[in-house]
Amino acid sequence: MKPTRPAPASLRGLLASEPWFGSCPAALQQALVERGRLQPLADGEPLFARGEAAAGLCCVVAGALRVGSIDAEGDAALLAFIEPYQWFGEISMIDGLPRTHDACAEGETELLLVPEAALRAWLDAHPLHWRDLARLACGKLRQAFEVLEDIQRLPLEQRLIKMLRRQARGYGSRPPRRTLRLPQEQLALMMGVSRQSVNKALRTLETQGVLALRYGGIDLLDPHLEWDR
Repeated sequence: MKPTRPAPASLRGLLASEPWFGSCPAALQQALVERGRLQPLADGEPLFARGEAAAGLCCVVAGALRVGSIDAEGDAALLAFIEPYQWFGEISMIDGLPRTHDACAEGETELLLVPEAALRAWLDAHPLHWRDLARLACGKLRQAFEVLEDIQRLPLEQRLIKMLRRQARGYGSRPPRRTLRLPQEQLALMMGVSRQSVNKALRTLETQGVLALRYGGIDLLDPHLEWDR
């Protein structure tokens, strides 16, 4: 990895556009930015691997991260596609256990890394703010329960559009974007189905006027969302 550098104070304003960080008390916002370091990653460069010790709380500030795993047979599973300004790593901060998945950069990426030791010391001195990390974890847990329920009761087309809407919102972390740049291969990995099945479902949704396919992207045509332009 390339050397890290301190995070500029101006980054706090950008991070505050994300609802979780924006709703955190000012003291915690300042602590995260002051203790954070900016870490660049090249395309495909790993950030961490499953089983590694946790290194702290992280936020994507540019580019994206693929979070998933590869099993013993070499089959890949994609759990999440993390974009600005989504935070992650709170589970290992809370329980102290190793990383549960692999994470690597998608394109040129930059992260804000808040080292565990420094953040844990600050949180132990200000214990009320542990509740804010718990809020971050609980938001993701609620969405995980929703996904599990969807797998049991919804056809692929409905599961797919719900997943695309979650991705457009950054899993609840920002105003939704109309255009997603997410390859169908990665969509298939995230859905746990074949690329052919995803392509067929996308074509069906396109004929229904739910979305429009374009080269390298997907336009969501949902009149009920207030899009971030």
